[in-house]
Amino acid sequence: MTSMLEVPDTTVTRTPRRSTPPPWLAVALACAGQFLVVLDISVVNVALPSMRAGLGLSGQGLQWVVNAYAIAFAGFMLLGGRAGDLYGRKRMFLLGLGLFTLASLVGGLAQDGWQLLLARAVQGLGAAVLAPSTLTIVTSAVSEGAARARAIATWTAVGAGGGAAGGFVGGALTDTLSWRWVLLINVPIGVVLLAGAAWWLAEGRAGDGRRLDLPGALLVTAGLGTLAYGISQTEAEGWTATPTLVPLLAGLALIALFLLVEARAKAPLMPLGLFRVRSVSSANAAMFLSGAAMFSMWFFMTLYAQNVLGYTPLAAGFALVPSSLAVVVGSKVAPRLMRLAGARAVAVLGTFVAMTGFAWQSTMTADGTYLTAIMFPGILMMLGGGLAGTPLAALATSGAAPEEAGLVSGLINTSRTMGGSLGLAVLSTIAATRMGGSTTPEALTEGYALSFRTGAVVLAAGMVLMWLWLPRRATAAR
Repeated sequence: MTSMLEVPDTTVTRTPRRSTPPPWLAVALACAGQFLVVLDISVVNVALPSMRAGLGLSGQGLQWVVNAYAIAFAGFMLLGGRAGDLYGRKRMFLLGLGLFTLASLVGGLAQDGWQLLLARAVQGLGAAVLAPSTLTIVTSAVSEGAARARAIATWTAVGAGGGAAGGFVGGALTDTLSWRWVLLINVPIGVVLLAGAAWWLAEGRAGDGRRLDLPGALLVTAGLGTLAYGISQTEAEGWTATPTLVPLLAGLALIALFLLVEARAKAPLMPLGLFRVRSVSSANAAMFLSGAAMFSMWFFMTLYAQNVLGYTPLAAGFALVPSSLAVVVGSKVAPRLMRLAGARAVAVLGTFVAMTGFAWQSTMTADGTYLTAIMFPGILMMLGGGLAGTPLAALATSGAAPEEAGLVSGLINTSRTMGGSLGLAVLSTIAATRMGGSTTPEALTEGYALSFRTGAVVLAAGMVLMWLWLPRRATAAR
């Protein structure tokens, strides 16, 4: 009897290799992560009264439900971007998304106010690690040129749509389920994205394996966090009160110390020479001014719709749907216009359209109709924001070296978020001063209208800066 062992088996078993995913899949995963990050900046706003009743939060505690996320998000952004450069964009995407998802679960199940605030801060930390990786994944998955411009436009539109959808999603979940679901909804979405990213995303590490600049990271995080805390105090305490001035001055001092440390560091978190690149410095300054006005739009529009016109949270969310669609349209049209007129011209055009919408919105009245008091000016504001955001993001990332891509991505997000935080604090103070403590519809309308007029002035200043400073077109990376 012949044994089968006598026949040598020369077959070599090979482990199936995973095929390289198509670029659109990497872009889709990155955009979904960015959507979650931006959505959670605004989604809790309409749920705040329910959170206060459910957990017995004080007025100050209620304010920190929003601020804990925003401060951690802005403060850790540069660290998250640099970590992606040094340790891998996929790894940081998974780490940030994992933290974000876990914190959403803890926050949704919170039984005490401090648990919710801690969860929101961890959410912000996860978002700061996740957000820079989303843009670098997009830019590394798609080749330079028209295809990359379209991919960045999609990323911008999805991110803007997340912010736009926050009020609607939060209102719908709060009205139909409970406030807890504005956080719990992130859990199943996050799990699906984690599985997809772990399987499909390719690792990309542009750095050289150096350690993170921990002193710089701690200083910039503490500086931005302290400065943001001071900004958050302005609405309640005013700009000249000690509780406002002390953190503002301390934050500025920490940021100055950060710059001194970075200038002497051998491997700085943020190479200061990066700002000698015109596209990087000018686009970030423009994004800061744009964010200062645009971030406040949803806040004041929602308050006007509910506090003056009497809309429910869900109705207010529906009222802003046309604006949400407009920002997506603007972001998708921008690449085509960029090919014809250049990035600078499109950024200026978009800012002009947004400024026109702000000026129109500033004519609001206490008995305004939906079409002229919310829909049409809202469409102009968000259409302009979509048109301007794409070229600014493209310009900010085009002049940086590949090993600095994550840093530049984090910087552009930080500029927008910190501009938004400062702008909202300033505009809220201006509105509150005009209201003079009155809560009548007429007084509220006057305060909101003044905030929109001020926003129009900020956008006008941004438009001049863009025309004089921005390079005409995006250039290839160094």
